[in-house]
Amino acid sequence: MKIFSTLVLAVAAAQQVLAHYRFLGINGSGDYDYIRLYQNQYSNGPITNVQSTDIRCNLGAATTTGTLTVAAGSTVTFRTSISHPGPLLWYMAKAPSTVNGWDGSGNVWFKIAQTGATFSGGAMNWPSSGLTTVSTKIPSSLRAGEYLLRVEHIALHSAGSVGGSQHYISCAQLKVTGGGSGNPSPLLAFPG
Repeated sequence: MKIFSTLVLAVAAAQQVLAHYRFLGINGSGDYDYIRLYQNQYSNGPITNVQSTDIRCNLGAATTTGTLTVAAGSTVTFRTSISHPGPLLWYMAKAPSTVNGWDGSGNVWFKIAQTGATFSGGAMNWPSSGLTTVSTKIPSSLRAGEYLLRVEHIALHSAGSVGGSQHYISCAQLKVTGGGSGNPSPLLAFPG
């Protein structure tokens, strides 16, 4: 009986790990070519402490990687494998000059998109659940310059207690060309 119980716990733990996910390549790139590498990239573990600076770009995320050039108004797509219910959110932050080496601290982030729950026939559904790619449009009014693009999926399956929400996050480095003269607001900080 003891062996059976141990086996059941091991299978349950393995299923929990397999359910975790990452945001890897962007616009067909290789893994982490333009996405900041973070310390738990192999375990796919979430961030659960929203007061930690890890909520910004993931656990101990590097501040340098390649920078992808995209036009304002274009669409960017991340490869992923979302396996939990919850909202998908997109934020950007304009670097003071070059994005390489900049940590994204302060009230510099602005939301550009989100996908929440849908309701039909008395049931709640999460359109992002089960997706293998996720996309967003870079605002066409965005000023040219270098930015961090933050994608976050908040898994809610364990959110019934404090610290139960699981935040799956990645930050890509972008150089936005074209664009306009927009001043996005409101600005916020992670953590904040």
